[in-house]
Amino acid sequence: MGNPISKKDLSTQQSVDGSRTLINSLSNTLSVCVFFVLLNKKYLFVHISIQTTNFFMLEMFRSSSKLLNTFTGHTKYVNSIDYSKFGNGQFICSGSDDNTVRVWNIEKNKQIQSFNGHSSGVFCVKFSQYYYHNHHRNVICSSSHDKTIRFWDFKDNQLLQLFNGHTAWVGSIEFSPFNSGRYLCSGSGDGTIRLWDVETSKILHIFNEHKSCVWCVDISPLQSNNSKNESSGIGLIGGNGYTVCSGLRDKTIWVWDIETTKQLIVFKGHKDSVWSVKYGSNELGINGCANIILSGSDDRSVRLWDIRSGQQIQVFNGHTHIVWDVEYSPFVVNNTEAGSSSNVICSGSDDNTIRFWDIRSNKNQLYVIKGCYEDDGIRCLKFVSLKKKIKDNEQKSKDDCGVHLCYGSSRGPIRVWG
Repeated sequence: MGNPISKKDLSTQQSVDGSRTLINSLSNTLSVCVFFVLLNKKYLFVHISIQTTNFFMLEMFRSSSKLLNTFTGHTKYVNSIDYSKFGNGQFICSGSDDNTVRVWNIEKNKQIQSFNGHSSGVFCVKFSQYYYHNHHRNVICSSSHDKTIRFWDFKDNQLLQLFNGHTAWVGSIEFSPFNSGRYLCSGSGDGTIRLWDVETSKILHIFNEHKSCVWCVDISPLQSNNSKNESSGIGLIGGNGYTVCSGLRDKTIWVWDIETTKQLIVFKGHKDSVWSVKYGSNELGINGCANIILSGSDDRSVRLWDIRSGQQIQVFNGHTHIVWDVEYSPFVVNNTEAGSSSNVICSGSDDNTIRFWDIRSNKNQLYVIKGCYEDDGIRCLKFVSLKKKIKDNEQKSKDDCGVHLCYGSSRGPIRVWG
């Protein structure tokens, strides 16, 4: 199947100096930055390769942000939202327990499309970059309680593809970060993860060793030390260096090697179902965070895990109800030790709050956004950098942080902060 991955020269060297373990990474990116956390009284340095330098001060966001917009239309839980730019347009898509997938034009502040093909609640939605770049179509992928995965063209208002195969609800989907998102990973209540080829609609592999329902999945950025600037093409899809992680109802997080399809590790520590798992977010300009997993759980906690050591790094407590979603943020805390590296994570909960945490410390949260009374809970989050149209006689506000936070609520509204 060719070589879907274009590798960069990554070399990793460890050196021990007293209580410190320093991981130096040389990569062919614009810059490299470091954050660290305290692990067993030693500092674990975690490198993050940054493709862009779009970091923002959390203090500026905290002092200047406000509720900017609300999209209404959904009548039940908004389980998932995604953001993308197609041409000159900016769009949000959303999936809800009201069985619909909706598309919103951000600049026009209105809903432009609604798909009603699912026969049950929609759990996850993602924009397909593969369809856009390879077939010039504006497409959304959705997964549902009806056991199906569907692809919708929201410009031409039609169903393009239908994936059947799972024998229970499909809770989460994620496109591959390589080959323009040609491959799709899905996690299901049938206890399996399935890897699909979007181009051929075929199932490439089924990861079926889970002992419980799979609530959430994510695919890592590249984590390979191969110095050649190419993929070996060996294995399932030539995806050597990539892993898949899954959060389960049985409180565990599993990590799989895409190349060999073998299970690498099982994390145990959460005391209830794991609802959200995330590697570093490519959309936020963070790449190379393949060894760190962020998770949110029914046990009300947010946790960080290190694949290399097989250990939990941090646990963040403060939420008073289920943590539905977690995200890496583009924010930094004003600390000289942090430099320009992103060191703030974010979580949304059924307690109707969004909380920001310093990734280097498990102390109290840095900042809390309280949802509107009628939201009745925060179900999903997405950080976006929206383009603002500025008139000729206007200037960009100095207080404009440049980043926006979108969230979906339990009662249906989708809100934008910035």
